[in-house]
Amino acid sequence: MKILTAYLCSRIKTAAAWVLAGICFGIVFALYSLPVKAVLYGMAVSGFFLIILGAADFCSFAKKHSALVKMRDEIIYSDEFLPTPGKGIEEDYDTLIRLLHSCLKESENRLSSTVSEMTDCYTLWAHQIKTPIAAMGLILQRGELSEDDSGELREELDRVEHYVQMALCFVRLSSESSDFVIKEYSLDDIVKQGAGRFYSQLIRRRLTLSVRETGLRVITDEKWLVFVIEQVMSNAVKYTRSGGIEIYAEGSVLCIKDSGGGVAPEDLPRIFEKGFTGEGGRLDKKASGVGLYLCQKICCKLNHHIWAENSDGGLIIKISLGRETINFE
Repeated sequence: MKILTAYLCSRIKTAAAWVLAGICFGIVFALYSLPVKAVLYGMAVSGFFLIILGAADFCSFAKKHSALVKMRDEIIYSDEFLPTPGKGIEEDYDTLIRLLHSCLKESENRLSSTVSEMTDCYTLWAHQIKTPIAAMGLILQRGELSEDDSGELREELDRVEHYVQMALCFVRLSSESSDFVIKEYSLDDIVKQGAGRFYSQLIRRRLTLSVRETGLRVITDEKWLVFVIEQVMSNAVKYTRSGGIEIYAEGSVLCIKDSGGGVAPEDLPRIFEKGFTGEGGRLDKKASGVGLYLCQKICCKLNHHIWAENSDGGLIIKISLGRETINFE
């Protein structure tokens, strides 16, 4: 029915011209006192042939329409599936569409090549930079520096390594392939891995860390969830000047709470946006606004849910891990 309606709408001018011609003939015959039946007979014969030609034209229209709808529904971006055009304006449209498709494919190929080169470059850089980081770590182990200088340098070195991991994570998430390994893990083990690398920083800053056993087992990817916890911990340590950090569970929701003063209410809904740093980021000129964005993106791929709440002069990052259905896309 929709196809018939579309066809009639596309041919309404032709039908109107045929009716108008019949009216004109009728008026002329009436003015000359000629039998109007001759006009009606002529219109009936013309209408008969018009119906036959219209039926054939409708079949051609329906075939083209079905082909275009199939392309749209199946998201087939290839000009080889375009229906054969008719003469005149249809040929012009067909030529234009094929030219636009060719330009689109060329642009996509250039973009794909550029992204591939950039991804390879970032990946290579991330792996190569690990060598001097490891070398600096070995130098620190010699103990040639004072305890304060050594601790401060170790903290900065850990920060550099974390930024490298962020860059590598960003590249991997942007690529079509992924290395997700979905299994059942102990949440307590994952939390220990994510929080463990910050013990020395917490001691240097005289901050406390309270980790309550959850006893939960979750279906997730260990490596990526550890990265999320590390990023949340990194922000908590960075913005907490006194007090400490608490990690606990509320049902199947993992909570990481700090005493860093929280986030401005107007900034809270936007802290997971890419590049958004908020009031805290304006004070800390080195903030990139990428860390929590990556956390949200990872949680989305793992079918977890992450959000933030202000509470008692601090910020609570909550990660819901209760879903059993994992999104591999």
